[in-house]
Amino acid sequence: MKVLVVGVDLDTFVMEQYNALQKAGVTVFTHKVTGHGLSGYLKETVKLRRTIREVHPDIIHAHYGLSGLCANIQRKIPVVTTFHGSDIHSGGWLLKLSRLAMRLSSYNIFVSNILYERSGYKKDNYSIISCGVDLETIKPIDRNEAKERIGRRNTFVLFAGSFTNQVKNPELAKKSMSTLPQVELVEMKGYTREEVNLLMNAADCLLVTSHREGGPLVVKEAMSCGTPLVSVDVGDVREVIGETAGCFLAERNADNIAKKIKLALAFNGKTEGRQRIIDLGLDNKQIAKRIIEIYQKCI
Repeated sequence: MKVLVVGVDLDTFVMEQYNALQKAGVTVFTHKVTGHGLSGYLKETVKLRRTIREVHPDIIHAHYGLSGLCANIQRKIPVVTTFHGSDIHSGGWLLKLSRLAMRLSSYNIFVSNILYERSGYKKDNYSIISCGVDLETIKPIDRNEAKERIGRRNTFVLFAGSFTNQVKNPELAKKSMSTLPQVELVEMKGYTREEVNLLMNAADCLLVTSHREGGPLVVKEAMSCGTPLVSVDVGDVREVIGETAGCFLAERNADNIAKKIKLALAFNGKTEGRQRIIDLGLDNKQIAKRIIEIYQKCI
């Protein structure tokens, strides 16, 4: 089976998903969308058709709504479109075009239930499939060992993103940490996957304060490392953490978040988050099996 992956931003988590598909026997090609805005995407269809002629894929898997719309300009090859969050949360014309992509696609994947609900999609050719975790790369390491390897011996909270990304709501995170002056808040920006794994394991707590998310992979990765975490109720976080000890859901106010951070810092040892991720079928191997079943249905 040959699959052509189409997307404007083929993030690490997208490519890790397709590494898992390749290991399962799927041949994967990629087409990166370089245009911007609606006109840029429409111009991209010429390049995409050229790629399709070269690759002769059995199926096209587009990531994000506009990529799905671009992929569906041709009607010979079935298209599966995954919606990750910004394509729906943004609303306006972007949501309208994403809904058009939903109607044209052979199958739609939403990375969380809340994203599906907000999409307003009513047909039954869809599944809720979160981005999975590469458990071979993201794995538990002793916290003290991880701190030693990254050169950080202090207690620190890892912020789930860059301080310049306003969607991640860094202002709320910094305000929440103001009552914990002895604890450093570290942004997660510019690290390799191996460095992310070390940082996740060295952190005393992960903090998520985002205004909106589809299904934040960072939470699943922290759980896969056994790292305690505090998150506002965003995306699929509530369902993913469940009753996992050491993983706390917080209200959207600095005082409550600070209270939960203190509980997370006091948690002794690793959480059982990794087993929770496995039990939920959120490792990339299990996700790949589900996606292959969708491909086979569409073909």
